[in-house]
Parts: sequence; C-alpha cells; structure tokens
Amino acid sequence: MVIDLLLLLLGVVLLTFGGEALIRGSLAAARRFGISPLLSGLVIVGFGTSSPELVVSIDAAMTGQPDIAIGNVVGSNIGNILLILGVCAVIMPMAVQPLALRRDAVTVVGASVLFLVLVAGSALGRTDAFILLIALVAYLIWAYRTERLHAGPSADMHKAEAEELTAVPKTSLWIVMAVLIGLVFLIGGSRVMLSGAIGLAESFGVSEAVIGLTLVAVGTSLPELAVSVMAALRRHADVAVGNILGSNIFNLLGILGISALLQPLPVPERILQFDQWVMLGTAAILLLFLYTGRRLSRMEGGVLLAGYVAYVGLSFTAFA
Repeated sequence: MVIDLLLLLLGVVLLTFGGEALIRGSLAAARRFGISPLLSGLVIVGFGTSSPELVVSIDAAMTGQPDIAIGNVVGSNIGNILLILGVCAVIMPMAVQPLALRRDAVTVVGASVLFLVLVAGSALGRTDAFILLIALVAYLIWAYRTERLHAGPSADMHKAEAEELTAVPKTSLWIVMAVLIGLVFLIGGSRVMLSGAIGLAESFGVSEAVIGLTLVAVGTSLPELAVSVMAALRRHADVAVGNILGSNIFNLLGILGISALLQPLPVPERILQFDQWVMLGTAAILLLFLYTGRRLSRMEGGVLLAGYVAYVGLSFTAFA
C-alpha cells in the first residue's frame, strides 16, 4: 500500500508540473502569434488547467478503466466547487460580478443536467460524445462572441486569467521545450497515478470509482487549486471563480466527450445513484450563492468545505 501511495503522489507531482509547463508554453505561443488575452484566458488558462484530468481520463478509458475515467471528471467537478472554492473563500471572501459569471455558472448547471440525461442509459457512447463536444464548441463560440461584442467585467476576467501567469518562456526554443516537457510529464504522470490508484483501490477494498472520485480527482485538480488560490490572495475573485467554472465546463463537455469518443464508457452504478446528484447539487448551490449574496463569504466557504468532508466520508463508508 505504501508503494501505491507513493506512486499516486509521484503521479500528482508529475501531472502538476506537466500541466503548469503546458499552460505557460501555450500562453507564450499564443502571445507570440498575437492571440488576444481574452481568447487566451478563456481557452488556454480556463481549459489548460484541466489538462491533468484530460490525460488521466483518456488514459484510463483506453486502458479499460472507465470507473476512473468518469469518476475523475465527476469527482473533480465536485472537488473544484466544494474544496477549492471553499478554501479560497475561507482564505479571502470573494466578491464576484454576477453579470460576468452568470453565463458560466448557468452553463455548469446545464452541463451537469446534460450529463445526467446522457448517462440515463448507464453508458456514454460515441453519439453522446458528439453531443458533449458540440455543446462545448457552442459554448466557446457563445462566450467569445458575447465577451468580444460586450466588453465588460467578464471579458476583463478572462484577460486577467491570461495575465495572472507572468513567468512564461520568451524564446521559440523554450516555448517548444515547455510544451513538450509538459506533455511528457502529463503522460508519464497519468500512467504512474493510475498504477498507484488501482493498487490503493485493491488495498482499501473499495472500487476504482471511489479512488477516481476522491484521490485521483483531487490530484488532477491541483492546477485549478494553485491558480484559484493565487488569484484569491491577489484579490482577483473573478479569476478564481471563473477558473473553476471554466474548468468544470471543460471537464464535462470536453474531457468526457473526447474520452467517450475514443472509447465508449459504461457508467458505474454508484455514480448513477449518488455522485452525479452531488455534482448537480454542488453546481446549483454555487449558482445560488453567486446570485443571492453576489459574493462567497467565509461562512459560505466553510459550508462548501464541510460539504466536501461529508462527501468524502460517505464515499469511503456508505457508498464504498
């Protein structure tokens, strides 16, 4: 078990460094090619922080571990809201712009509902994958057009996401090296993490879905945690919340879409009975907090964190 735990932790480290290198290299390339900070923040940072989830879920799907592939995405979406935004709000209460975040928060809830509808047949097939990817493309077009045509807090938020990371490669050689190193670390980290995760599941006597929903999900969410906490400490609340919302949208529509397109995924019974409803509930609670108080207070952050502790506890007991 100790070796499996060390493999899991090593995988987390490799994935974290790989995701960071890939984001910084991609941002540097975008700036060199004259891509706007708005588009860079919306796509590269917002979705680049989900690269560990993407690589791990694809790897798990292609190696016959659908429980981890789906559990990683669902667990990441739950952890992003309850754990990461909970931590950020406790560190620094976050005032947000409701108008700037309304589209993305509603899209997270809508994507969660779409997931529930598509998995009603207990599997995600290639048709479902096309639906998810079409929804992602539609969201990106909608987001970019609205923010380009109506410059305001939301556009400023995504520009700030791109500007939040200042230490990026300056030369073409370092840009290429950063991207390649990032990809190598991500692929290597996913293999190491999956090996440790499967071993831990066997050691604890729980399903692979439980490990995917908790340990793997938290490990692959570390880039979101780093970006969001850094933004919260710098009082860039919109960046912190926007980063989580963008990541959750890409997790459901992009990662599951790509994974199911490559390999149809049966959905574990436990996720159908429990976790998908927790995911939808956490998205709805966040939407409620953002709409009513126009901020995430320390008390609300504490509520989110308590919810995550309860969720993990139930995952290893009643729903193990």
